[in-house]
Amino acid sequence: MKKQYGAAAIFVLAVLVVGALAFSLSSLAPRNGSSPTPSPTQTSSPTNSASPSASPTLTPTPTPSTSNGAKTYTYKIVKTYPHDPNAFTEGLVFDNGFLYESTGESSSLRRVDLESGNVLQEINLPQEYFGEGLTVVNDSLIQLTWQNHIGFIYDKSTFNLLGNFSYPTEGWGLTYDGNRLIMSDGSSNLTFLDPTTFQKVGQASVHDGNTPLTDINELEYVNGDVYANIWLQQKIAIINPQNGAVKGWIDLSGIYQSNNIDDVLNGIAYDSATGRLFVTGKDWPNLYQITITPKV
Repeated sequence: MKKQYGAAAIFVLAVLVVGALAFSLSSLAPRNGSSPTPSPTQTSSPTNSASPSASPTLTPTPTPSTSNGAKTYTYKIVKTYPHDPNAFTEGLVFDNGFLYESTGESSSLRRVDLESGNVLQEINLPQEYFGEGLTVVNDSLIQLTWQNHIGFIYDKSTFNLLGNFSYPTEGWGLTYDGNRLIMSDGSSNLTFLDPTTFQKVGQASVHDGNTPLTDINELEYVNGDVYANIWLQQKIAIINPQNGAVKGWIDLSGIYQSNNIDDVLNGIAYDSATGRLFVTGKDWPNLYQITITPKV
C-alpha cells in the first residue's frame, strides 16, 4: 500500500472510532433532559402492634378425608319447631319432655316447651356471668360460665341454686355420660369431671386423624359418643370419648343461614327415650329435629 493511501485509511479509521464513541455516549444520556429514574426501593409495610382479626366466615371447611377413618353424614329435617330468636344458645339438653337451655349475652337458664318454643321457667344470671354449657345430672342442672371459672348447680324443678364449683379453664360445652361430666373449653381437650365432687378425673385430646380439633363447643352424649358443635362451623363432630378420635362428621350446611356472623350453629339435644336428635343455633328462630344418613 502506498503512503498516501495508508494515511487516508488511518484517518478514515480514526473518524469511525470517534463516531462510534460519540454514538455510544449519546445513548447513555437521559431522554428529555430528565435524570434516569432510579429503581424503586422496597420498604417494609408498617406493622401494627396487633393485627386486625379477619371476619370469620360461616363457610364450612371441606369434609374431612375418609383416609382419617371418619365417616361423613348428611341430614334430613324431620320437623321444625319454633325457637326464641333472642336466645343466644350456649347449652341445650332434653329431659323428660322438656328442653333446658342456657343462654349467653342476656344470660339465663330456661325450661322450654318443645312444641311451642315458649319459655316455661327462667332465671337470669347476674350480669357478670356469661352462661355456657348445660346438662342434667339426676335431679340437678349443671351450668357452666364462660370466663368466670365457676359453674352453678340448680334444682331441676325449682331452679333454686344448690351450690357452685370452680375450674381453671374457660367453660364452653357440657354433657353427662351417666358417670362423668364431659366438658369442653374451646381447646382440643375434653375434660372429665366427677359429677359429685367436680374434680378432674380424666382428659382426652380430640383429633381428626393426626390433626387436633379445636374450638369444640356445645356437647351432647349420644349412645356412647360425644356430639360436638365446632365454633363457627356448620357441622357436628362425632367423637369417641375414650380416645378422642373423631369418628364422623355431620355436615349441616344450609340448615339455616343468618346475616349475623355470631348467629352460628350451637345447641344439640338428644331424646334418649325416642332417639330424636335436635339442633339449633344462637338467636335462631327455629329448632330442628333431624335424622342423619351416610353421605354418598
